[in-house]
Amino acid sequence: MERWDRVGRNAAYGAALALSPYLLIKVSWVVGSLVGVLPIGNGFSLAEWVVLNIVTVGMAAIGIALALALVRPWGMRIPGVLVAFCSWVGSGFLVSVLPFVLFNAFLSVGGDSQGGGDDPAMPVWEGLLVQFSFVGMGLGLAVAVPAYLRRRWPDAFAGRVGDGPRTPPPWAAVVGAAVGLVWLYWAAGGTLGITHPAERNTDGYVLAAAWGFWALAGSAAVWTVARARPAGLPRWIPLVFGWVGSGSLFAWSAWKVPLMLYVAVADPADIMPPENPTVAMVLNLCAVVAGAGMMRTLVRARIRVPESHALPEVVIGLEG
Repeated sequence: MERWDRVGRNAAYGAALALSPYLLIKVSWVVGSLVGVLPIGNGFSLAEWVVLNIVTVGMAAIGIALALALVRPWGMRIPGVLVAFCSWVGSGFLVSVLPFVLFNAFLSVGGDSQGGGDDPAMPVWEGLLVQFSFVGMGLGLAVAVPAYLRRRWPDAFAGRVGDGPRTPPPWAAVVGAAVGLVWLYWAAGGTLGITHPAERNTDGYVLAAAWGFWALAGSAAVWTVARARPAGLPRWIPLVFGWVGSGSLFAWSAWKVPLMLYVAVADPADIMPPENPTVAMVLNLCAVVAGAGMMRTLVRARIRVPESHALPEVVIGLEG
């Protein structure tokens, strides 16, 4: 087994192991709240709290199954579209915010940014385990996903940008860039579209900066692939940024939209997002559509690569 493949397999096992504490913690929250020994999150009824955490339990279970699918033989028999989609969403969730998670873990900035507002006050050891789960899963996916795709689609994204034909300017990249600029504007302290500025905190600024960066980087990468310029650039470079950037746009906004709908309908007294609800809803819906459209552009912008082309040591993408 060659070195890169071995590293990818170890990373997949590590990702599954790292996410296990988060799964166990979320299960304990559900069970503990039902029997009355653990607190309910601020702004939630018992039923809402249980449903929300059951959703996160399901997400964690899917994440562990995905990590194992990237390394076990049965993962090669699962339909490629399903594995690629889950890998794309998982990478969008975790790989895109790894710098923030590491920053939050080591400098103890804030305390609720990774739970999306769904976690009660918890002991330090529990918070550290949650951070460990996110960091470990994100790092594991960053290595295991390209290794899996390299095994399943050996010629995926080899060659250079100029090898493929030019396509019309991708509308999704334009929308994604616009969304990213709004997030960077908020990260820089802009107040347009902000209804409750007092509710903003350091976590929110850093996350907005991370989302804005990946939205712009992903949009630029998709534009590069679609327009086939610069011609000499190895294809795997823009596809790495396109994969993570589009996944970040889609995954995080698809997660925030139902939460914003809940806040708009239930109007909980303890939850007050800083953004104007209408502005935030429109922005995140645009991000979901842009992320999906950008990924569609990457998948459709395929080329036939001569067998003589060497596969780069780092490759990520979807072919076939």
